[in-house]
Amino acid sequence: MHLSLLAWLQAAAPAAPGASFLTGILPIVLMIAIFYFLVFMPMRRQQKNTREMIKSLQSGQTVQTSGGIIGTIVAVNDDTLILRIKPDNLKIQVARSAVTGVVPSDEGAKK
Repeated sequence: MHLSLLAWLQAAAPAAPGASFLTGILPIVLMIAIFYFLVFMPMRRQQKNTREMIKSLQSGQTVQTSGGIIGTIVAVNDDTLILRIKPDNLKIQVARSAVTGVVPSDEGAKK
């Protein structure tokens, strides 16, 4: 009697095929959305800020390159910069894309 009651309950309430698909795919979609908001959005924002910083480079700014060289911009060309490196005032030409950041000047740090 107990087995027939269980069989009758299973037959009486069949699972909807769309519901099982939705419950299977919903966690995957949620994980992708969370991954997008936690990884891709900040990465895209950082790339945008870096592009804007590279476009706004001007003569006289002190910058650091990806190789660790710190120098002052002497001349700005289309896709290259000429940096003056202390203490010998050596001038080198680097690609704009090699600049990783603008170094704050000593005068700004004193204020």
